[in-house]
Amino acid sequence: QVQLVESGGGSVQAGGSLRLSCAASGYERSNGYMGWFRQAPGKEREGVATRYSDGTTTYADSVKGRFTISKDNAENILYLQMNSLKPEDPATYYCAAATRSKVFYPLHPAIYNYWGQGTQVTVSS
Repeated sequence: QVQLVESGGGSVQAGGSLRLSCAASGYERSNGYMGWFRQAPGKEREGVATRYSDGTTTYADSVKGRFTISKDNAENILYLQMNSLKPEDPATYYCAAATRSKVFYPLHPAIYNYWGQGTQVTVSS
């Protein structure tokens, strides 16, 4: 059974940094995606950053240059380093995994079949 457990959320001032972690168990697929998504109140869930098993990464335009996705393959932990946080970044951030081959648009939530419970990020101005 796949389990994804996020941690690292919290409150930070605008311009600050946070690092989210996602510990994956039961998911050691050689080909697939892991990614970060976020959902703010009243808004749809949106893709933030994804990483395919070959190391290919994809970022939403809104976070390019500020967020970095990475993975510790030995520990099976996915990270999201978030720098220069802005007032529009607060949301519940979710880790997700997709057991599939590469797709054209990996930021779409619909292709992911495993989800964590989410971790809250708030940004104060």
